Amino acid sequence: MGRAVGPLEPGHAGLGGQAGLATLERLPAYAPEPNPVEGLWSAIKTRELANLAGDHLADVADAAERGVRRVCSSEQLPYSFLTHTGPTISPQTPQN
Repeated sequence: MGRAVGPLEPGHAGLGGQAGLATLERLPAYAPEPNPVEGLWSAIKTRELANLAGDHLADVADAAERGVRRVCSSEQLPYSFLTHTGPTISPQTPQN
């Protein structure tokens, strides 16, 4: 759990006299929802790595690489990981 921090003073060490520009944000200790890599990891560990008992680390690495290639070969799957995180993906409209 994070600790409470008081207001930053202009002469605070490490801020180079720019304490007024700093904003303190409280973040969760672990938040898998906004991380698209969590979707990739979930897809690989439930298929390629499920019940895998490799004799060597290279066996596990090879299986993980096969999983990444499987995910990348899909047109929809990688985007579904991004969609699951919440942001919308839309093209920028050019400004005149």
